[in-house]
Amino acid sequence: MLRAHHYARDVSSTDDVEPLGYPGQRLGRPNHGAGSVAGWGRRLGALAVDWAVSLLAVGAFIGNEVWTGQGFAVWAPLVALFVQLTVLTGLVGASVGQRLLGIGVVMLDGRPPGLGRAAVRSLLICLALPPLVFDRDWRGLHDLAVGTVVIRH
Repeated sequence: MLRAHHYARDVSSTDDVEPLGYPGQRLGRPNHGAGSVAGWGRRLGALAVDWAVSLLAVGAFIGNEVWTGQGFAVWAPLVALFVQLTVLTGLVGASVGQRLLGIGVVMLDGRPPGLGRAAVRSLLICLALPPLVFDRDWRGLHDLAVGTVVIRH
């Protein structure tokens, strides 16, 4: 009779284990400087700037309701954020906040994502959860879904 341990794979072997390296290494990105994967501080800062721009833009059009959160004003800043992220990321590869903080969004081959991919990516960002789930290259579900990566400029 054969025993189960004869079939078990030796997990102590490192032959098939890929070393972790740095974020972006598997994508062919440098470890530091231009083209490297952007860090979390810059990303969060860019999102804060983009949210502030969205709030101010909506406030300029609908007034104080944006600050009290009544009626359409509850969703208007999120809609503005979606439009801003989609148009700017899709066409120039960076939102206002990303541009100010020296980061951008590119396809894995370095091109801007285009409006379609940017729209899907932006929608997933607006859902809030996808950016919180990420891989070892710091690509959130929103980036994995459309084949993008956030890099430093």
